[in-house]
Amino acid sequence: MQVTTSTISLTVDDVAASSAFFVTHLGYREQAAADGFASLNRPDAAVDIVLLQRGIEVLPEGFRDRHADGLILAFTVDDLATQEARIKSEGVEITMALREEPWGEKLFQVTDPNGIVVQFVEWADQDAPEDAAALA
Repeated sequence: MQVTTSTISLTVDDVAASSAFFVTHLGYREQAAADGFASLNRPDAAVDIVLLQRGIEVLPEGFRDRHADGLILAFTVDDLATQEARIKSEGVEITMALREEPWGEKLFQVTDPNGIVVQFVEWADQDAPEDAAALA
């Protein structure tokens, strides 16, 4: 199997608010949109995002009332301090302050208007993700 694109679909109350957040602060482009739906992408390797309004009929009946909750959308970047400064200057609240974990991961988090947690990560050592996985 060869994966050519990855997409995460998130069910939210206000599609327009999350779409605007991802476009304005995270460099996404709105590829397609309709009532209760938006498809976002970036020109780099970041995951594509589909936003669906909670209750939309395209979802199976038992799934229509679910929220995008309990997940973290993480982006590994090579300029974490710059991204933190940019996000702050744009007026976005940092919901987890910049910190460094003992295994070499540096990170901070923001939260979009619908409660989607977005984490920015930078590794102090290129081998750190493998080393961290070995410790688990």
